[in-house]
Amino acid sequence: MERTLLCEIVTPERIVYTNEVRMVVAPTIDGEIGIMPLHAPLVSALKPGEIRVMYGEDKVDWFAIAGGYIQVHEDKVIILADQAASSSQIDAERARQALESARRRMEEIAPDDELEVNACVADLNWCEAQLNVADKHGL
Repeated sequence: MERTLLCEIVTPERIVYTNEVRMVVAPTIDGEIGIMPLHAPLVSALKPGEIRVMYGEDKVDWFAIAGGYIQVHEDKVIILADQAASSSQIDAERARQALESARRRMEEIAPDDELEVNACVADLNWCEAQLNVADKHGL
């Protein structure tokens, strides 16, 4: 039997995904990383992007994340995401509308309002991550 690892994707609101997997690929702030069974312990910050989870013979699930952290310990991967959605749950049209709304909001923000600028950038990144995953892997 092939060795697996437990993968959990968790947001502040809910557990998005839990499964035994062969490999997890995640977008860390230092670049994309692949995690397989027996990986060295790791904690890293994640940037907005795509999580790929490979399981079974040739099955893959894709998730958009808005950033967060990944923790690897023994044969367990925990992704603590600010926001996360599976490719099948992303409403691309709604994400496009939210992206346009965030772009308009960004134009109206005073450049010295650092908190509002950071919040708007986070919203833009989340919308773009959802659209990238939906465009590549949406059902």
